[in-house]
Amino acid sequence: MADTSSEPRIWDEFLTERDKQVFAASGYGARGGFGERPALLIIDVNYGFVGDKPEPILESVKRWMNSCGDEGWEAVAAIKTLLTAARAKGVPVIYTSGVRRSDAWDQGAWAYKNSRVNKDYLGLAPATLRSNIIVPDIAPGPQDLVIGKQKPSAFHGTPLMDYLVHLKCDSVLVTGTTTSGCVRATVVDAFSSNYRVTVVEDGCADRSQASHAVNLCDMNAKYADVVASPEVIAYINGLPNGLFDLPKGDASAGRVFAPDQPASKIAAE
Repeated sequence: MADTSSEPRIWDEFLTERDKQVFAASGYGARGGFGERPALLIIDVNYGFVGDKPEPILESVKRWMNSCGDEGWEAVAAIKTLLTAARAKGVPVIYTSGVRRSDAWDQGAWAYKNSRVNKDYLGLAPATLRSNIIVPDIAPGPQDLVIGKQKPSAFHGTPLMDYLVHLKCDSVLVTGTTTSGCVRATVVDAFSSNYRVTVVEDGCADRSQASHAVNLCDMNAKYADVVASPEVIAYINGLPNGLFDLPKGDASAGRVFAPDQPASKIAAE
């Protein structure tokens, strides 16, 4: 069913009249709908991508080059409400965060397009070791799953698909950072595997306001439903109880570290 809502969308100001007419005429943007067995994905909401406190982005990026600043913390607040609903219903919660050697040898292509990578990720910046720690405000719980990754998509080189198959999921609810990067890459891969995909609009953030809006538009047109968190929470609340066989609980879950760095050293930085 086409999305016939007349409510303004965040991307409207970035579209030309021609764009709007093309979307209306070509049939894109139909509402795909929620699935019956969802997983909540929280993509890379760590110190590196939101900073260690809410502050204007131009301040935050001085210390955290990938930070989304205040907008990232607005997404954290929305994700926190989603977590409460998901955990109450026993919906799987799957986090991702980066993993990196302390010598940054495995950064690969990340060094090609950013002039600060060699400075910030070769151990010269004090924040480097903490960048992949998921922010405590939404720290993973004992039954949540945490996946380390090195590339944009949460599916690339990770066990995410294995987990979704094991849980018999038919859909994903995607949040995190950044909208135009790791969120979009994950959404496209989920869509490519025929999952129903919902992107939680206020649960995502980006460094660029234009990139955030236009990528939400593009995902909504082709790959996912872009929906505000209150509607997603209402959907979660309406799910049956006991759908999933979740882990029994692991108190060590909750942080992702560079594999060759002891947790005690990282936490103390």
